[in-house]
Amino acid sequence: MLNVSLFIQSIVNGLNQGAVYALVALGYTMVYGIIRMINFAHGDFIMVGGYTLFYTIPLMVNAGMPAWMSVIIAIAVCTIVGVAVERIAYKPVRGAGSMSALITALAMSLFLENLALVLFGANPKSVPAIFNLPMIDFAGAKLPGKALITLVIGLAIMLLLQIFIKFTKLGKAMRAVPQDKQASTLVGINVNKIITITFAIGSALAAVAALMYCSTYPRANTEMGVMLGLKAFIAAVLGGIGIIPGAMLGGIIVGLVEIFVKVYLAPGWYEAITYGILIVVLLVKPTGILGKNIGEKV
Repeated sequence: MLNVSLFIQSIVNGLNQGAVYALVALGYTMVYGIIRMINFAHGDFIMVGGYTLFYTIPLMVNAGMPAWMSVIIAIAVCTIVGVAVERIAYKPVRGAGSMSALITALAMSLFLENLALVLFGANPKSVPAIFNLPMIDFAGAKLPGKALITLVIGLAIMLLLQIFIKFTKLGKAMRAVPQDKQASTLVGINVNKIITITFAIGSALAAVAALMYCSTYPRANTEMGVMLGLKAFIAAVLGGIGIIPGAMLGGIIVGLVEIFVKVYLAPGWYEAITYGILIVVLLVKPTGILGKNIGEKV
């Protein structure tokens, strides 16, 4: 007999978790869509956002402002870090080949994690409550209000980003650059500026993802972005890396699969099944659900 309340609660938790993965996956897919590089340091931008929230939430509360407004500072800090990483580390290796870019990305990830270890220590930090919302009764299910609000935030941001990319002049330029960088330059698009803006947007999304994650799991540590980044990368590949709707779809699917495996199948196997999804996708449809197979002419 299906427990309806547990089923509804699992769906909400899965969508909430999937929205976090989707936001992080958007950072991966936007950078890959522009310069065909996997930014493995992106998960560590979430860590930067988590520590920023830890230190700024008490300041906001003491100033009489809502705790969630600390995300504004987190967005600013993550954006600065993301743009600095792009300018200092990634820009010099853009034309050096995919292997050089991959090594640089991994090196930056390790650098940020070890820098955080030196600055903040190895012990996890307990992030103060961000949303003080009551439980909501729905069809017999007890749904946490903070999970619903973070889900709404995630879905709203993904929708706004899609509108931005589709209909604004800057968004159209971001879509034009990966199609043909030389032609984009000829029509007046500043390619370097577009790449920097893309990193800035992706880093800002990482700060919002940190807000959503810390509202559910109120802790910050130096490795918090590693697993989130890996799950988000799987989500991006699943949906079709380089495709914004694919990142959204992949994140939601991964979040729902993890929760339903935890609740209904085998709690200890949810991560193995998530990694199994990546293997299956790479074997069956490497371009992802929304990706298209494009044959190369020889």
